[in-house]
Amino acid sequence: MKHLKLMMTLAVAMIAAISCGTKKESQEKEAPKKVLVVYYSQTSNTKAVAQEIANRLGADIEEIVCETPYDGDFQATISRCMQEREQGTTPAIQPLKADIAAYDIIFLGYPVWFGTFAPPVATFLSQADLSGKQVVPFCTFGSGGLESSAKDLAEKQPAAEILPGYGVRAARMAAVPGEVDQFLKAGGFIEGDYFKPEAFSEQQEVSEADTAIFNAAVGDYPMIHAQAKTVGSRAIPGGTEYQFTAVDLPREGGPQMPSAGEITIFVTVVEGEAPVFTRVVR
Repeated sequence: MKHLKLMMTLAVAMIAAISCGTKKESQEKEAPKKVLVVYYSQTSNTKAVAQEIANRLGADIEEIVCETPYDGDFQATISRCMQEREQGTTPAIQPLKADIAAYDIIFLGYPVWFGTFAPPVATFLSQADLSGKQVVPFCTFGSGGLESSAKDLAEKQPAAEILPGYGVRAARMAAVPGEVDQFLKAGGFIEGDYFKPEAFSEQQEVSEADTAIFNAAVGDYPMIHAQAKTVGSRAIPGGTEYQFTAVDLPREGGPQMPSAGEITIFVTVVEGEAPVFTRVVR
């Protein structure tokens, strides 16, 4: 009888231990990661993307603010930015209210200037310690810069884990809600179905029809003067996405800028709509 009571006591203890362990493991798995959206925006485009991300994630959000704001005039901004680059300086920014150390995931947003994140973000990265954190870049641009700025971000914060980012042309801001939704679902940040595109087909020499699509997509954009050479494609909801390899050509009658050589331009054609390029990778 004593042995039976002892065995029952041990069994109850084991069940309790297993239950506590399972409960503890469950709590650890369910513990949500804290997310902060930090961004710099001058024309409000990046701000709109930041708010879209924060709203969908229920995340905290904070803006990077310059002590001396950049002038809203495009040329004045470019001139100041060029001067800072020549001097090797970045603008002073106001201290963030958020405690970066308290967050696990940082969504970092910025406009792309001169192929990388705007100078106020460079200042932020020189002051913040993102070691051990997951960092998700997102940006707005005229033609491209997500890839190059993400590379610079990794160099600035080598101890952080830089996750795939999101970028959108300023001319395509209407696409932000749908694209951010798909981006967050694809990254596992929110639940839900998303479209996972197949790989592009192998590159092949462009046809007359391909060239017409390419020219229609980039023809009105003054910062691109290129000739399509090869193309691959894949299906997207309602249409086709093209990956063009093109040769950057000198700009006739414009400022003599060095050629970028071979560039990649992504173009989408949705049924019933004109071709539009989504980004350039130089």
